[in-house]
Amino acid sequence: MNLGALVSETRNPATMMLDEMSSLEMMICFNNEDRKVPEAIAKVLPEIAQAVDLSAAALQAGGRLIYLGAGTSGRLGILDASECPPTFGVPHDMVIGLIAGGQGAMFKAVEGAEDDAALGEADLKALNLTAHDMVIGLAASGRTPYVIGALRFARQVGCPTAAISCNPDSPIAKEAQVAISPVVGPEALTGSTRMKSGTAQKLVLNMISTGAMVKLGKVYQNLMVDVKATNDKLVDRACRIVMEATGAVRSQAEEALAQTEFEVKPAILMILADVTAVEAQQRLQQHQGYLRAALTC
Repeated sequence: MNLGALVSETRNPATMMLDEMSSLEMMICFNNEDRKVPEAIAKVLPEIAQAVDLSAAALQAGGRLIYLGAGTSGRLGILDASECPPTFGVPHDMVIGLIAGGQGAMFKAVEGAEDDAALGEADLKALNLTAHDMVIGLAASGRTPYVIGALRFARQVGCPTAAISCNPDSPIAKEAQVAISPVVGPEALTGSTRMKSGTAQKLVLNMISTGAMVKLGKVYQNLMVDVKATNDKLVDRACRIVMEATGAVRSQAEEALAQTEFEVKPAILMILADVTAVEAQQRLQQHQGYLRAALTC
């Protein structure tokens, strides 16, 4: 493939004099280019919604959500995966990020790893991939062999798959069940896909993981009711969430949380349904952890 022909690799006429601009002029250029990212994403919302539905279905069936990519794309997948356990109270092995070259590549480039299609397949095999898992490949260029090899293997296993790329009709798009291709145009710095392309991928990942977790009952109204209160800030957040959801004063919220070992959902249910901590837990179990359903029974 001629990499120079890819949209993400072409030169941006608006920034040809980047090295002669003042700092403010440069920032205005960067900001103008960044404005194009949400516009590009708006055009692929139906595809993102499909990925949300497939991801939620996989997780509900006991599968995992697996992101993989190389370089910036791989790092963004790992970032999103690492933030799911504290935000949504899920196990650390439910959402997984893989990067070409292994963990060390998160901090230092591993040359040549992204060019090995067999490595993508091997990394998924090492996770004992099953048809219940959802695999999402990320590559700004859309032609990274590591991602292509992984997506092909995932399809052979029978996994639902999605591909996120910033070039139209990319090779990875052809390998996946759902193709998400926000075309953000040439980068302000030619070929530096950590910029607009990286921003687009980050926004799409935010939408997929958050949307899937909403469907799993990890959210009530717009509150993260499965947050893990693992530090002082999160203990305070848990208390404020209970107060917001119930209208209770802080002392009531703190008392309920103390009885639920700082689990937010049962604390909310205790206050709104006027039940004990044990009864609240039982109701939630009966409704598979969906707070809204537990409140209406």
